[in-house]
Order: sequence, then structure tokens, then C-alpha cells
Amino acid sequence: MLKLNLQQNKNLNELCTFGIGGPARFFVEAKSIDDMRHALQLHRELDVPYLILGKGSNCLFDDRGFNGLVILNKIDFLERNSPEMFHVGAGYSFSLLGNQTARQGFSGLEFASGIPGSIGGAVFMNAGANGKETCETLISVDFLTEEGELQTLKKEELHFAYRTSSFQHMPGAIVGAAFLLTPSETARAKQMEIIAYRKKTQPYNEKSAGCIFRNPACGHAGALIEQSGLKGLRVGGAKVSELHANFLVNAGDATSQEILRLIALVKQQVKEKTGMELESEVRYIPYKELFSNKLGNWIA
Repeated sequence: MLKLNLQQNKNLNELCTFGIGGPARFFVEAKSIDDMRHALQLHRELDVPYLILGKGSNCLFDDRGFNGLVILNKIDFLERNSPEMFHVGAGYSFSLLGNQTARQGFSGLEFASGIPGSIGGAVFMNAGANGKETCETLISVDFLTEEGELQTLKKEELHFAYRTSSFQHMPGAIVGAAFLLTPSETARAKQMEIIAYRKKTQPYNEKSAGCIFRNPACGHAGALIEQSGLKGLRVGGAKVSELHANFLVNAGDATSQEILRLIALVKQQVKEKTGMELESEVRYIPYKELFSNKLGNWIA
């Protein structure tokens, strides 16, 4: 087995955009597919649950931490299999890929610019913005099963829907993905427009996990929260952003429990004032007791 640098009590608040969470009992970085294969084997040897982490942009860790193995995916290669096809490691920055491809005159991932997640997390969650979703330009995904088998799955073999993918029910690890993009003279201008709009309308420099609630079938979660008069609402250090109501921010040493209480309060108030049910899309990671050794969820 390749030697992995197994650490203990790694602070998870350093590995997520919320800046919240206690220590991981065990922690390793996987910089290659072989590393990931051995990390999954290590989870079996340790007999603890495991969690695969990307950029930590869509998760809320428990204040006690995670009583298992956190595997940080650092597989970040970028290959061009043809002029329009980009093959990317799952640990690669989704935002960086959007920037790079637009600059090179390719359309399809402009919306990724400014989304602080990884390729693996974007595929896992079918991340989307500006009316676009990750699956639209995706052609295949490299997936490593818990048993160490490397599979290349075509998009047609998988299911994608709003913030949903087949991988949310598949133990193992996304290790790469291929995208087919379209040459475009306007891609760079469109990407720059998206970045400018996000900086103007979202709390870019605050600690958050992006949009907290899924948009309901009719309407936008942020508009419903603002309509309910909840901008600026606080529970301890957790606060509804005054810039974009669908962002909850860590406004000062917030705890996971304060974030969860604020989520529940916003849902309750929106339901009472608008009749609409909001559903959280942030992934809360509990401390997890040792009797369960299966988790395997990807976190963006």
C-alpha cells in the first residue's frame, strides 16, 4: 500500500467555507486515484465511517467534529482529450475550470465561475446557477467503487435532476469527469458578467455555504425569505445575509447548532408568512457514531 499521511484531530473548520466544525478523528489527503483507492481501504481497516471532501463549500460540520475518516480529494489534473473535451480531476476547482474554459473561448461552464466547489462536488450535487446545470455539458464520470474498481460511467447511465445525482446513493468516490464544450466568441464576456453580478448581489467575502435553500417549483427561495422580512435575522453568530436572503453567514464564531436553529426558524417563518415549504440543500454532517461504518457522501 502507498503510504498515506494519516492525521488525527484535523480541524474541519479550516476545510469548509462556513468556518464551522470540530475535529475529524482521522484525516488523509488523496492526490491520485491510487491514493483514493488506498484511502477507501484504510477506512475498512480503521472500521470507521468515511467522508469524501472537496472544497467544503456546501457542508455544515457538527461542532463535535466527525467521528470517522475524512478523505480530502486533491486529484486535480486537467487534460484536453480533444479541442472541445476537458477531462478534469474531481478535486479540481469548478470555478477555475469555468474561468479557464471561458477564457479559451468555450461555452458551457461560464456559470461555474465564482462557485467555490470542486468538480466532484459539482457532479455529486449537479450544481447549477444562471439557468444552467453541471450535467448539461457532462459526458462521463470516473468513479472508484469502495472495492477499488475504477469505472467510467457515461452520462446516459446516470440520473441527474435539480441538485441531485445518482452518486448520492453510490458508495465510493468520484475521481474525475469529462465535459464537452462549445466554441464561442462570447463565452469570456458572459463569464465576466456572471462574476460581476455575483460580487454585487452575494456576500462574497463572508463565511457561508452558498445558497442554503433549494428554489421551490414556483419562485425563488431568496425572494420568499426577503418577502418574509427575515434579512438580518440572527441566532447567535448565525445570520441571514442582508445582501442575499438565501445565504446564511457565519457572522462571528457561529456554531453548527446556531446555523441549524436559524435554518429551522427561517423555514417556519416562510411557511407561516407565504405558505411555502423551503428545503435546505446544505449538507449537515453529524458527528456520527462508530456503530455505522457507511457514509461515503461527497461534499462539494
